[in-house]
Amino acid sequence: MTQTSLQHARTVERPTRDAMLRRHPSVQQFWDGNKEQFEKAWAEWEDSLDGKLPKLDSSIFDSKLQNAVDAAWVDPSTEGAVQDLWEEVFPGVYRTQFFDVEQLATLRAYMGAVAEADIPLRPPYGISLNRGGAMLDPRSEGYLAAPAFQAVYHDLMHRYMRPISRMLFPDVMGYDTQTFGFSIQWQANKDTSLRPHTDASAVTLNINFNLPGGAYDGSAVSFIDPATRRVEKLSFEPGTALIHHGRIPHASEPITKGERFNFVLWLYGDHGQIPMEGAPEQATSPQERWSMPEARSDGFAPF
Repeated sequence: MTQTSLQHARTVERPTRDAMLRRHPSVQQFWDGNKEQFEKAWAEWEDSLDGKLPKLDSSIFDSKLQNAVDAAWVDPSTEGAVQDLWEEVFPGVYRTQFFDVEQLATLRAYMGAVAEADIPLRPPYGISLNRGGAMLDPRSEGYLAAPAFQAVYHDLMHRYMRPISRMLFPDVMGYDTQTFGFSIQWQANKDTSLRPHTDASAVTLNINFNLPGGAYDGSAVSFIDPATRRVEKLSFEPGTALIHHGRIPHASEPITKGERFNFVLWLYGDHGQIPMEGAPEQATSPQERWSMPEARSDGFAPF
């Protein structure tokens, strides 16, 4: 009897954690050899749970942000209403309410179902093989290919992140054609922190999806001002987001209690190009900012 893709995904022999940490060649062969099977498995998984899965759609976005973004796509001259929702909380770092607090339970329930689907997901190797994390973008092998999630992810990157990045950081225009994303789950006594680093992105969007009341201790994001060396620790409230140039040094402080859940999303140019610090900014119109680039995915993934 022929196995379905979902059955194959659940029974295939998986790489060991040690092999993944060592980047053994067999690990890459595993992801490459099963790419299409796993993509089909996620679609079969959603179909098999029709009516039982939490409904993941645009209702997860904060209504003020969603309304302002929707209006800007219709009339880009109204983009000021989007910009007004972002507060600069550190030089070059902006914060807003991104997800609707009341809908976080839906998002968490969906991601919880993903974790129990028993379909291989590739952890984000670039952050110490974070145990509870997963790759989100189709350019990454072993990504979360569930159709409902990918529909929301597409809106996150193209409808929200790119035009907002162009508005707040004019120098990223042209260095934002490619998308990349992963989730992280910081857990006390496991993957607890990340040392100071910069991102290989033009711009980074970091969105928290902890539930209200889901308290944790520690795990602030520390930002370092390259000019003054001032350090400031910024914490997330449920559903809030931070956005900044990837070149701003930052770190995740140790988590000492509970868990922290985040999506980390990047934009960069073709083949990983990012703007040079201090490069002259080109003047762009609102109509240019609220538009889709013509470039297709180049398949390049930073990790």
